[in-house]
Amino acid sequence: MVRKMMNLKRLKHLILAAALAAALPSHAAPVKDQYWALMASQLFPAVASIKAAPPPALAAVLDSRRKRIDACQGASKCLFLASTWTDEEMDAVARAVPALPTVAPNGPPIADDGVKAQVVRELRGLNAILQIYGFGTESRYPKIDGSVEKTGSDEFKALVADAIWLAGAGRNDPALSLDASIPLAVALIDVNERRDAVAFEPLDKTHNAAAFARARGIDWKRYRYTAIIIPGVGPENPAISLSARGKLHLRLAASRFAEGEAAFIITSGAAVHPKDSRFNEAVEMRKVLIERYGIPADRIVIEPYARHTTTNLRNATRRLVGMGAPLDRPTLIVANSSQSAYIESPEFAARNPAELGYQPGTVGTRLSPYELEFLPSPRSLRVDPWDPLDP
Repeated sequence: MVRKMMNLKRLKHLILAAALAAALPSHAAPVKDQYWALMASQLFPAVASIKAAPPPALAAVLDSRRKRIDACQGASKCLFLASTWTDEEMDAVARAVPALPTVAPNGPPIADDGVKAQVVRELRGLNAILQIYGFGTESRYPKIDGSVEKTGSDEFKALVADAIWLAGAGRNDPALSLDASIPLAVALIDVNERRDAVAFEPLDKTHNAAAFARARGIDWKRYRYTAIIIPGVGPENPAISLSARGKLHLRLAASRFAEGEAAFIITSGAAVHPKDSRFNEAVEMRKVLIERYGIPADRIVIEPYARHTTTNLRNATRRLVGMGAPLDRPTLIVANSSQSAYIESPEFAARNPAELGYQPGTVGTRLSPYELEFLPSPRSLRVDPWDPLDP
């Protein structure tokens, strides 16, 4: 009697399961993680542009990589080594990218030096993510970057194991399905809660929408400068939203803007100093310009990603391109005398190619201890996930 009741119960479960299966689509679409899709497009825009079935030559390379990765069966060291891209594999990907994405509709491509150079940057950056967040090698900026857990600790190892499981679960995500290394890299960033690269997206359609709308009707020839660039100078006290020098930058920039020689102001700086600060410099600077100095909101563009003086200038250039400003007209950098002198120094000129691979523009005439002219370069459009928090 008991066995008969158990058989009836099991039969009911089978009927229910069959009914549920029948109710589902026969070819249910894979689940798409919107955050992962956005992160992949920010970090690897050229690689992510391969949407259709890859050509036979690349398909063969990807199949070989899949077998190599699958053979690891989730073992971390093997998996990270197997996921690392070789020069030959990078070449195969480069040949499959039809054209480079652009910064803005009808704008220039993201790389002035061609498809292959951009693909190599992206995949070498992916390799670096595996090294830093997977193996725990030291990042370029160890004081503000790297894993949230101490390298080599049990917590670090557990976090890496979790990332591997998460990547496996998202391996068929349509936005990252080209190769298993892509969800693995994004999962490593995700479990470390480093969403810095996409925290304000879609930046120009939301936070900068008013200024970008105004830019569409601007006669750039009316202005001596397309924009005043205000680089961040973060405080070291977590209770302070803007440093004293940051406030100096704003007063100086507001005074210069009042003279009518610049079309816009670009505030540049992320939440970097101190580490894990809750204040974003670009956002806080914008508030002060509006609330204390009466600058119209639609004349201010925020650039909330830069974490260094090098990327203040690089990222400001990207915003200028996005809003349609001509790069053959100068901008004006307004900063405290120490930072301004540094931007003009041989040390800074040497740092740019070492960290960015190029000069983000040309430093021009000094107008005062606080003011430097700067001519932006289209080289600044090159995306490089070697710094996955601000590629």
